[in-house]
Amino acid sequence: MSAENLQNFLREMSSGIANKTFVKATFGNYRGKDPHMQKLLVRLLETKKGARLFVLYRYDTRDTAKNYRIDEGIQLISDKLGTEFYAGHLFTTAADFQLDIGKKGRSRLNRSKPTFDKPPDLSHDREKRRIVDPDSFYLKALGVANDSGSIKPRQQQKWKQINKFIEILGSLIDEAGILEGGNLRLTDMGSGKGYLTFAAYDYLKNSRGLNIKMTGIDANSRLIDLCNQISATCGFSGLDFRTGMIADTRSSDTDVLVALHACDTATDDAIFRGISQKAKIILVSPCCHKEIRPQLKPPAYFRDTLKHGTLLERQAELITDGLRSLLLERHGYRTKVFEFVPTQHTPKNNMIAAVLSDKPNDSLVYETQMKSLKNVFGIESFHLENLLSGHQV
Repeated sequence: MSAENLQNFLREMSSGIANKTFVKATFGNYRGKDPHMQKLLVRLLETKKGARLFVLYRYDTRDTAKNYRIDEGIQLISDKLGTEFYAGHLFTTAADFQLDIGKKGRSRLNRSKPTFDKPPDLSHDREKRRIVDPDSFYLKALGVANDSGSIKPRQQQKWKQINKFIEILGSLIDEAGILEGGNLRLTDMGSGKGYLTFAAYDYLKNSRGLNIKMTGIDANSRLIDLCNQISATCGFSGLDFRTGMIADTRSSDTDVLVALHACDTATDDAIFRGISQKAKIILVSPCCHKEIRPQLKPPAYFRDTLKHGTLLERQAELITDGLRSLLLERHGYRTKVFEFVPTQHTPKNNMIAAVLSDKPNDSLVYETQMKSLKNVFGIESFHLENLLSGHQV
């Protein structure tokens, strides 16, 4: 291949970084050995250790990320161009550069008018931040926002969910009165790709100024690795992610426990962890209510109505979340069940929010209500109740 075009491309990239005109770079037309690799996305970040090149490795089903010193990043790109990636697109505020490398090593470097008229803002100007800033790096790295800080059209529902969650979390923290000393411990069980986890940490740390220690837990080790890389790149020193199952988690005490869309009895496992740790706030959005439905034996006056599978399924969901609410109240929590986001955004839209009360509730009242409900529908076993029955709280 023509070494001159490659060197000119790398020189323009280095120059753009040095004179602060660099916006981003992308590398595609992959011909390496990994059948899942697609492209590299490169951005410049300002970290506590200085400027770094953040490289997102995009695969067909997953992403991984790493940040490099400038010289390391340039060398990485130099090594991969012409050996794995055969196309590079460099964006600066002075010009755009397109490098194409042919099969026989011939290359072409084209220069065109700049797509961007100003470089991205690498500072952390908190005066300009909203509750959730769409220009936040983690939203871009997770694919919610584009490089200019605009929410992608297909991510509008996710964006609304993130904002609604932060609104709810903030109001519950105020209601619970747990900000003495400005310290807060939060655990997100089933954190997934970390959309809400990152937004919660950013809001509580940078918008509310709290000294927060936050942990995301998920069974998917690839997502955990990606989230830890993004957290490190963002300089979120109080946020870490760990691989694990909710039922097996033996985490330390927490002030706030979150579990959104944990499947079936995993929601019960999360609630149990919160109650046993005396968390001040337990916030769950249940999913896949499978345990109760096969046990349901509707009373005679409901039998004809609930002969339809869809209605029986909805009834099972209502009873399951109703029992969860009663168990939380039995253990001293003020509980609210409400619609998290409108149904058109996600069918899994109910949320249970529980705040630990200073005054203990009359447990006998709630036990009587649960027993009556279970008897009416012939329910013999409920996972959360079984967990709590052998635990002294």
